[in-house]
Amino acid sequence: MPDKTSKSSQQVLEPPERLSEVLFGLIMVLTFTCSFSVARTGHGEVREMLLGALGCNVAWGIIDGIFYLMASLSEQGHNIAILREVRAASTPEKAHEVIADALRPVLVSVLNERDFEVLRQKLNQVHLPAHPRLTAKNWQGAFAVALLVFLSTFPPTIPFLFFFKDVHLALRVSNAIAIVMLFFLGYYYGRYAGHRPWGWAFSMVALGGVMVWLTVVLGG
Repeated sequence: MPDKTSKSSQQVLEPPERLSEVLFGLIMVLTFTCSFSVARTGHGEVREMLLGALGCNVAWGIIDGIFYLMASLSEQGHNIAILREVRAASTPEKAHEVIADALRPVLVSVLNERDFEVLRQKLNQVHLPAHPRLTAKNWQGAFAVALLVFLSTFPPTIPFLFFFKDVHLALRVSNAIAIVMLFFLGYYYGRYAGHRPWGWAFSMVALGGVMVWLTVVLGG
């Protein structure tokens, strides 16, 4: 079976992956800015908050990148196991069952016996690696994951650099930027998922607020 990095679109990350990484980074930085709203507002505290938010997202970006590499290896290993099972099947019919189990139900529902046989024959011609390995595109994906988490730090924190003399104004602008980002993330997700974009846009703002509140309250 083809691995996740062999997409016809040649995209390093799929749209839902990009959205989730930006959302994750945004939620992380909002835990700092929202907690800061009830803290002291001196210049030293602002600098400490900015460094904390930046450092946290750098760390989590690296961790998320490592998780991405682990998931890539896991999926490749699973695909290799499926290929071996297809080739080791005692009859074509058993191989068809293995293929059907590996496919999504919506695809299985439109395939007939002849389609499965064509797939079996094509899979028998696919090169079977001895073991999963990380490719250049896997590393690109891991870097993209880390970069998205890191870059999502900046929009909500930039106001504190420009309005450092008025921290309350900086906080209001920061929250406004975060709301706009959540709105567009929700709209983007809704369009991709085939749902109502505007409904998802407002829902994402509400969901983001709840997630930030939970993270702050629970000590995240």
